Order: sequence, then structure tokens, then C-alpha cells
Amino acid sequence: MNGYERIKAAINNQPTDTTPIMLHNFWMAVSEAKVSMATYRDNPKVIADVFIKSIEKYRFDGILVDIDTVTLAGAVGVPVDLPKNEPGRSAKGNLLNMADVKSLKKVNIENYRYVQNWLEATRVIKSHFQNEIYVRGNCDQSPFSLASMMRGSQEWMLDLIMGEQEQLTELLEYCTDISCQFIRLMAQTDCDMVSNGDSPAGPEMVSPDMYEKFAMPYEKRVVNEAHKLNLPYTLHICGNTETILDKMLKTGADAFELDYKTDTQKTFDILNNKVCFIGNIDPSGVIAMGTPELVEEKTIELLNIFTKTNRFILNAGCAIPANTPEENLRKLIETTRNY
Repeated sequence: MNGYERIKAAINNQPTDTTPIMLHNFWMAVSEAKVSMATYRDNPKVIADVFIKSIEKYRFDGILVDIDTVTLAGAVGVPVDLPKNEPGRSAKGNLLNMADVKSLKKVNIENYRYVQNWLEATRVIKSHFQNEIYVRGNCDQSPFSLASMMRGSQEWMLDLIMGEQEQLTELLEYCTDISCQFIRLMAQTDCDMVSNGDSPAGPEMVSPDMYEKFAMPYEKRVVNEAHKLNLPYTLHICGNTETILDKMLKTGADAFELDYKTDTQKTFDILNNKVCFIGNIDPSGVIAMGTPELVEEKTIELLNIFTKTNRFILNAGCAIPANTPEENLRKLIETTRNY
């Protein structure tokens, strides 16, 4: 089997010849290519070249095409900082008064240069590898996360407790339209899967009840949009998601990419044969800062748990840091291939 066939099989609950590997490694790949984050995000050819070189170097099965976590925020007018050598970030929102939600203008994100760069890079990568490597076109923020960026994280948390339901709903509807736009655009690149991140929706930020009320229904609508386009969908939420895994299943997502803070045995017990699990080795403490021996140990621990299901794709629990030693990543892949 090739990489594309392995990951497709895992998504569809079919056996594979070896555990498939799809890494969240854009920052490490940029570092190894010796280009700046500014050069990377500004040029779709550079983005594609960075991922192609990484795939050819390490020979994993699938690639998560990611650029920044503020692209959709920038597209809707949130002030964003795009550092030369780090991923983008936002410090404040653009919706300073929740009452102004009614006057938000519809945005066509296709006109935003960084969205176009992301799409073109994904198209080039898929064209290069065809059906040899599985390409997951990430689509940046889920609606709840985007709403948090538009309001600012502190203001958004207060809104959820004290805000008017009608205004909250209106903002989340607005953000759902933006997230779904990216899904539809990404589908045109011929990628094999789409995904979003919804990190502020996790239990480390909001209660399970709040997740079920304010995040899950809108995640579900984005998943439905992907399925209308005949694309499988992955949902990523940071932190320990153990208390909301049952609610996440209601989104209809085909796969969950979960943080290393989520207990893997409990995850297996809850998700077994219901959805594909992607993850979840500690990207910093183990993959970046650990020894090759520790990487091997933690990889085997994870493989021992998920060897009983077809629905498993090995990955880090979040983005792999730029300073990750090559020998550690090679040990991760070698251990998985030889398991």
C-alpha cells in the first residue's frame, strides 16, 4: 500500500499493511527548508516546496497543509501580526462592541491573499503526488474559534456568560459562513480531506455544556458542508478533551486530531470503531525535547493501545515545533514502520 491508500483505509475502517503516519509538521518543515515564515506564507510555490521536500525526506503517508492560525481572522478584518520567523497571531478583535454584529458585512474570503496562497499550495502538492500521498487541506478556524478571535478571547468568554443569545447566535452564524467558504474553496484543490481547528472550544476554556451549546452545532454544520462535497473531515481541539468526546461524536466528523493531554486509553475506549483517531504524542516534551529512546517508548505505548483498531493515524498531539531534531522524527517513523 502507498501512503494515500493507508490513510484512506484508516478513515474507512479498513485494514492497512502498517500504521499510517500523517504529521502536523509545517513549522518544522519550514525550519528544515531554511526559509522564514514570512517567505513561506507569502508564496504558494514556497509553501508547496516546503511540504514536498519534507514528504520526500521522511516518507510519511499524508500531509496536513497548514500555514497560520489567523488566516480566516485576517480575512474578516481582525488585526493580525505576521512575524518573520513565527506563525501568525492576533492580540485583539475587530468586533469591539457585540451590538455591532448586526452591521457586519459579508466577506468573500477568496479575495484574501493568504487564503489564495493556501489554496494554490494545496493544489500544487496534490498535483505533484497525485494518489501517492494523502493530502489534508486544513481550513484554519472553526466558527467558535473565529468568533473568539473577532471578539478577543477574554471578551468572548464574558459574552458566553453574560451576552445576549441573539447576538451570540448571529456572530456564530456569520463565522460559520466564513468557515464553510474555506471548506468549499479547499474542495476545489482536489485535496483528499478537509479540517478545522477549534481549540478555544475545549474544556480548558469552556465547560462541556457551553461546548455543546455554542461550538458543537456549528462544527456539525461545517462537517456537513464537507460531506456535501464528498470529503472526509477532521476536527482538532487542543487540551484534554476527554469530557467532551461523546459530544464531539455528534458533529459527524470522520476523524479527531486530539491533543496529547487527552488520555489515549480513555480515548480508545470511547471512540473505538466510531471515528478515526489522529494523534497524539506530545509534540514538545517528547518529539522536540525528548531523546530518541523516549520517542520510541511513547510511540510504542500509543501503538499498543490502538493496534486493536483500523481507525488510527499516528501523529503528534499538535503542531511539531521548529526545533525538533531530525533524529527524533526519524525514530518516530522508524518505530511505527517496524512495529
